[in-house]
Amino acid sequence: MAELNWKGVYPAVLTPFKENGEIDFDMFAKNTEAQIKAGVHGIIIAGSLGDAAVLDTNEKFELLTYAIQVIAGRVPIILNIAENTTEHAVNFAVKAKELGADGLMLLPPMRYRADDREVVTYFKAVANATDLPILIYNNPVDYAVFVSTVMFDELKDCPTIVAVKESTRDLTNITRMKNKFGDRFKILGGVDTISLESILVGADGWVFGLVDAFPNETVAMYNYAVNGEYDKALEIYRWFMPLLELDIHPKLIQYIKLAATAEGISTPHLRAPRLPLIGEEAERINKVIADGIANRPQLN
Repeated sequence: MAELNWKGVYPAVLTPFKENGEIDFDMFAKNTEAQIKAGVHGIIIAGSLGDAAVLDTNEKFELLTYAIQVIAGRVPIILNIAENTTEHAVNFAVKAKELGADGLMLLPPMRYRADDREVVTYFKAVANATDLPILIYNNPVDYAVFVSTVMFDELKDCPTIVAVKESTRDLTNITRMKNKFGDRFKILGGVDTISLESILVGADGWVFGLVDAFPNETVAMYNYAVNGEYDKALEIYRWFMPLLELDIHPKLIQYIKLAATAEGISTPHLRAPRLPLIGEEAERINKVIADGIANRPQLN
């Protein structure tokens, strides 16, 4: 199993589809190879951006098995858990370990808006069922659950809960976590549009979206930031921002698949109820992508 230290760039990779809706495993491999060649530090599969909502359980495990073959231990593989019941989440975690996942990303219960006590109990149940390291996904904007420092205080005694994907969109929350817990939890910034700022206030890395289309630029920006070359990081960041804003929209899958398709490392195909873009929206998003590609920074 690959070493997983929760530092660096972790793409939440897309799940490319064929036109008939089947998973395009060849394109998945092509995108994954582009990520690894660029120097990412791990791969997260079947996340929100990876079409978790329209993949069935067997497809997620099939994707994990295929990813393990493609990646061949070069970087860690993290499988996302987004289940409706505690029993299913626990069983999912156990199966992921059996198949060879290196870690897990764990969302709160889907469909039911659980209260704080229920969320903590759910997280603990999964954590106690596996020895795989777990990344808690803290995204109250999209999932209506804010995992507070009070809740993390209850989770800190679970040895398998080791990191948090910080997607609250409140940069001060990183400082609150660091002040309260020190280095107990690794923190990965989970919002592309405040990624550089998150490093400056103490994040250990990123779970990124637009890295799916632009892995080289993403890894270069991260490396510049952690090495203190802020002017170089900022130059990339300012170029990147119109593209990064594609990540903070309900149609992020459509948008980022179009960007990655333009770079030759995805397909644009979707599963309903998502539909292809049309009209003004399609023109606007494709222009953002084309302008970004035309004006991309020169990397050393």
